[in-house]
Amino acid sequence: MKHLALLTFALALYVALTTAKSPYQQVLQHSRIRGRQHGPNVCALQQLQGSNKKYFTNCKQWYHRKICGKPTMITYECCPGYEKVQGEKGCPSALPLSNIYNTLGVVGATTTKMYSERAELQPEIEGPGSFTIFAPSNEAWSTLPAEILDALVSNVNIELLNALHYHMVNRRLTTEDLKHGMVVPSMYQDLNVLIHHYPNGIVTVNCARLMKADQHATNGVVHVIDRVITAITNTIQQSIEGDDLLETLNTAVAAAGLEQVLDSEGQYTFFAPTNEAFEKINPETLNRILGDPVALKDLLNYHILKTVQCSESIVAGTPMETLQGTALEVGCDGSEMTLNGKAIITSKDHLGTNGVIHYISELLIPDSAKTLAELAEGSTVSTALDLFSQAGLSSHMTGSEAVTLLAPTNDAFKDTTLRVTPEVKRLLRNHIVKEQLSSKHLYHGQVLETLGGKKLRIFVYRNAVCIENTCIAAHDKKGRYGSLFHIDKVLTPPVGTVMDVLKGDNRFSTLVGAIQRAGLTEMLNQQGTYTVFAPTNEAFSAMPRGELNKLMGNSRQLSDLLKYHIGEELLVSGGVGSYTRLKSLQGDKLELNMRNYTVNVNRVPVAEADMMATNGVVFAVSSIIQPVARTAGDEAAESIVRQDSAMRAPIQTIRPAELARRYHSSRQVRHTQ
Repeated sequence: MKHLALLTFALALYVALTTAKSPYQQVLQHSRIRGRQHGPNVCALQQLQGSNKKYFTNCKQWYHRKICGKPTMITYECCPGYEKVQGEKGCPSALPLSNIYNTLGVVGATTTKMYSERAELQPEIEGPGSFTIFAPSNEAWSTLPAEILDALVSNVNIELLNALHYHMVNRRLTTEDLKHGMVVPSMYQDLNVLIHHYPNGIVTVNCARLMKADQHATNGVVHVIDRVITAITNTIQQSIEGDDLLETLNTAVAAAGLEQVLDSEGQYTFFAPTNEAFEKINPETLNRILGDPVALKDLLNYHILKTVQCSESIVAGTPMETLQGTALEVGCDGSEMTLNGKAIITSKDHLGTNGVIHYISELLIPDSAKTLAELAEGSTVSTALDLFSQAGLSSHMTGSEAVTLLAPTNDAFKDTTLRVTPEVKRLLRNHIVKEQLSSKHLYHGQVLETLGGKKLRIFVYRNAVCIENTCIAAHDKKGRYGSLFHIDKVLTPPVGTVMDVLKGDNRFSTLVGAIQRAGLTEMLNQQGTYTVFAPTNEAFSAMPRGELNKLMGNSRQLSDLLKYHIGEELLVSGGVGSYTRLKSLQGDKLELNMRNYTVNVNRVPVAEADMMATNGVVFAVSSIIQPVARTAGDEAAESIVRQDSAMRAPIQTIRPAELARRYHSSRQVRHTQ
C-alpha cells in the first residue's frame, strides 16, 4: 500500500511538471504538490535560515535542503491567488479580485500602496485599464539609501511618481508572458525594463527577484519584487567609461578593441575587475598581457558571459560559458556571489541596457593568456619546473616559442633525486616538443619531434593516451604560446632497436643467445611494433638444466617459445587495464593486468616495464611465461572484468570457450611430452 502511494505521488508529480509551461510555473507546481498534504492550494517554500528569503524550488533543491550552500527550512503558505478560511484546512478560497491599489495591500506591499497614494497614482491604478506593476516589498523600500528615499518623497508629484511609473507596464504580463531576455517599455518615458526568466524558475526585472508573482487584479497584475528598480540608460561600455573604479579596465577594453561589443545590443554579464584587481597582478605579467592584444582580448573575454546572470538568479554553482570559450563557475555562498568558488564579487547587479556588471576584486587570467611557467604555478609539476630552470631551459617556459612541455608530476620524482648533469639536461630537452599541441588532437602512431632532436611516438588506448613510456596524467593546459602536459613518469626516448636494448643489458645475455639461435635477430632489428616480455638470465637458470639444454638445441621449439613472449602490438604499461589481451607472434594471446601498480603477464609480475626501443618496448620478467591454467572461478571472474577491458580495438578479447579449449590442449601437449 505504501509503495502504491509513493508511485501515485511520483506519477502526479511527473504529470504536473510536464504540463507546466514556464520554469516558474514548474517550480510553483512542484511546491504546490509538496504542500498539498496541508490542504488545498498550499505551497511548500524553502526559507533560508536566519533570513526572510523564500523560494519555490525544484526536486533537486528540495532534497538537498540548501540554497547557496546554506541550510533551509520548509515553510507552508497559501499559493499565489488563494487565502485561508477560518476553520477549514489549507487555502480553499480564491482571493477576491479587486483593483491594483487594493491588491497591493492584500499582498503585503503596503509601502508601495502608501507611496502610490502620496504620488497621486491611486486614481490611475484604481481605475480602468490593464497594467502590470512590479511592486517593491516593504523591506525593499526600507533598505533604499536614505538620500535616495528622501529625494523621492520630497518631490512626490514628479520624482516619486516617475519612479512608480517606471515600475509599471501598460499591459497585463503574467510570469507566462515574462520571457528570458525580454525588453519591455515602462510607463515612465517608455524607458525599458529588462526581464529574465531563468531555468531554475527565478524571474527578475532589472535583476530584482519576483517574490510573489501573478497576483491578479481587475485591472492588471501585481508582482512583488525584492528591491526598488531604477531606470537604465547606459550600455555596459558607457558605464565602464563613467566609473573611476574601472579606469584601468576602460584602458584595457580600448586596447583590446572591445568597445564596440560592450556598446552594442546584447545580453552580457561582465565581471569587471576594479583598479585594485589589476594592481594585485605581478607587474611583469600584467605588462606582458597589456602589451599583447591577443592575450589581452582573451583575458577580458574570460570575464564576459554570453548571457545575463543577475545575482538573485544564482542558487548553486553552475558552469557558464564565456566569450573566451571556456567556462567560469558562477555560484553563491550565502549572500555572497562567487566565481570559481571564490567570493571576489564586491558589488553586484550594475545594469546596462545590454547586460549587467558585477565588480570583482581579483583579475581572472585564463590559461590562454599565460606562459608555460604561469600555467605550471601551483600545480603538481613544481619539481619538474625547478629542474627545467636549473637546466637553463627557462626561456622556453616564458617566451613566445610554440612548444609543448611534457612535465612529469611530482610523484614521478618521489623515489628519485636528479642532479642536472649534461645527460639530464639532454633528457629534459626531450621533454619539450617543438609545437603547441592539444591532447584532444593526438592520434595513434603520431610522431612528435623534441628540442633534443628525438622522435616520440603517440599510443592511444581505451584508458590512456601515452607518449613513449609515459601517459598523460591530467587534462592539458593550453597557454598563449605553449601547452602543458602532466605526464605520470620521466620520459625515456627510445635509444635503439629491441635487440639493442637487450644487448645493452647484462640481465638478458641468455635471452640474446636464444634469439640468435632461433633466428629472430633480424626481425627484432627491423622496423615494427613489438612488445617483448624478456626473461632474465635468472628466469632461464630456474629451468631444469636438461630441459634448458633440450630447448636451446631445438630451434623450432625455441622460436615458438620466444614468439610466445613477443606481442605483435606495441603496448606500454599505461595501456594495461584490469583485463587485457595481447596476441603473441606465436598465435596465442597473452593475458595482462595491472595490480598494485605492477603489470602481470599470464600472472607473472613484470620486474621492469617500459624499456623503449625504436621498434617496440621491452618488459623484464623473472620467469618463463607459460599459458595460464584456467579454473571455473577464473571463467566467472572473466565475464565481470572483461567489461573493464582497457585495450584499444586492434587487440582482441578472447572468448571463455576458446580459453578453455586452449588450456586443455596445452595440458595434453605437456602430458604427451
